Amino acid sequence: MKGWRPIEVLLVEDDQGDILLTREAFDLNKVHNRLNVVNDGEQAMAYLRREGEFADAPRPDLVLLDLNLPRMSGMEVLEEVKADAELRTIPVVILTTSEAEEDILRSYRLHANAYVAKPVDFEQFIRVVRQIDNFFVTVVKLPPLEQPL
Repeated sequence: MKGWRPIEVLLVEDDQGDILLTREAFDLNKVHNRLNVVNDGEQAMAYLRREGEFADAPRPDLVLLDLNLPRMSGMEVLEEVKADAELRTIPVVILTTSEAEEDILRSYRLHANAYVAKPVDFEQFIRVVRQIDNFFVTVVKLPPLEQPL
């Protein structure tokens, strides 16, 4: 495929089990997208801004963001990303255990691109992550790399 390149995905997740399941879902999908992982909100912002240990990090094409994070919540990360002219074009999918209506509404008010409740069932979790990955690889047109709007 002309012009094809792997999609860079940043997973912001502190639960090691969910990280493992997400990696497995990506591996099973065989799309060869790159899954990069950080474990808290402060690391997420450093990664996105390419600061410190993340100075050479690739710019993500997609962020999968948990809401329940240490040091800086997922809501705070979402708010900062969408307020930053350099970062706001990166699609952010909330992937969290919370099904609270206030979390859903606040996420969309802060311009999340999608809100997905994590299924507790292993097979369902794998299916949901694969569907997110498929959607952003085959359906959605992502903004070109390094092109501020």
